[in-house]
Amino acid sequence: QVQLVESGGGLVQPGGSLRLSCAASQSIFSIRVMGWYRQVPGKERELAATITSGGVPTYADSVKGRFTISRDGPNNTVYLQMNRLKPEDTAVYYCNAQGNAHTDYNKWLTAWGQGTQVTVSS
Repeated sequence: QVQLVESGGGLVQPGGSLRLSCAASQSIFSIRVMGWYRQVPGKERELAATITSGGVPTYADSVKGRFTISRDGPNNTVYLQMNRLKPEDTAVYYCNAQGNAHTDYNKWLTAWGQGTQVTVSS
């Protein structure tokens, strides 16, 4: 299928910045959208940001203006630049990729990374 390898998580003080990276490899589908979702224990996984293969970004209201998602299309890599981080941004961030199966473009596939911890604390 596809392997999504995330990196860049860690501990940062409020107001600080982190940059998450996610590289997709061994894909069996044509990636259409990549993005980042985040999850806190006991809560639903929520969208943080996505970006289409055409470079169109989407952001959750909670991160808009602070986070910037970008992509390296040829390398199927997505980045999430997180600025002015808040304690409420603390979560496990999961990379996500979606697209059309190579064998059947009518089939929409989704892949998830293993998650990377982001902790915002003084």
